[in-house]
Amino acid sequence: MTAAPADEPTPHDLPAARRRADARPSAPAASGPAGHDSQATAWRDLVVVSGQLGPRADGTPTAAAPFAVQARQALGNLLAILAEAGCGPERVTADIVGVENWPVFNRVYAELFGAAKPARTVVPAPELHHGYRVEAEAIAARP
Repeated sequence: MTAAPADEPTPHDLPAARRRADARPSAPAASGPAGHDSQATAWRDLVVVSGQLGPRADGTPTAAAPFAVQARQALGNLLAILAEAGCGPERVTADIVGVENWPVFNRVYAELFGAAKPARTVVPAPELHHGYRVEAEAIAARP
């Protein structure tokens, strides 16, 4: 990614009224943010999706569900936000609780992403917020 020319403001320099209407893409098919953040943010063709846990779009938690259900929901939330922003993933990072869950995560990921194979990192983590066992975030570029 190249830096904006010196005479061109960054999104943070612009008053809210002058920012692109889609500076914060959001998808009704994914759960809304639980903290002080957005589902995603965009600047020109770059889209960055915040970490997605596994609540359903209506806010129903899946934290007590099996790992595969949580993985499918978290990745589904991520893909819904990217679709709403008009792009697919270029880079995905996923935190999973328990490295023993990696094969299940990989299977669900392959089912949902199909032929798409973005750069990916899977990081084992000791725990995640609200008792979830999967969180995924992405960086993407609009075509």
